[in-house]
Amino acid sequence: MPGTGTAKPVAVIGERELVIGFRLIGIQDAFEVDEKNAAREFQRIFEGKEFSLILASRRIQIALPEALRHAAETSISPLVVFLPVPGAEDEPESVAALAKRVLGVSLETVVAP
Repeated sequence: MPGTGTAKPVAVIGERELVIGFRLIGIQDAFEVDEKNAAREFQRIFEGKEFSLILASRRIQIALPEALRHAAETSISPLVVFLPVPGAEDEPESVAALAKRVLGVSLETVVAP
């Protein structure tokens, strides 16, 4: 029989475009950060052990101190997945373009709650 405990939620942490996209699909624990608080907020969420999966932007990955980055990249509980940065020139497709193409939703016209 599969686990009987309650599953831990998923967290998303990143830029506004990334956060809005995941809120649109129903993920409530989506945290918008900027360059100043990205590493601190990631560390709080990562070390809090409240989430089973953390989806974070690659920009956050780059901003993390080396030890925390290594811990996140090798962690399985919580599992951390770094996603493409919205609007980055070296990314094949921005999150906004992906949302527009797949969901038919323009993130530029959505107002954050």
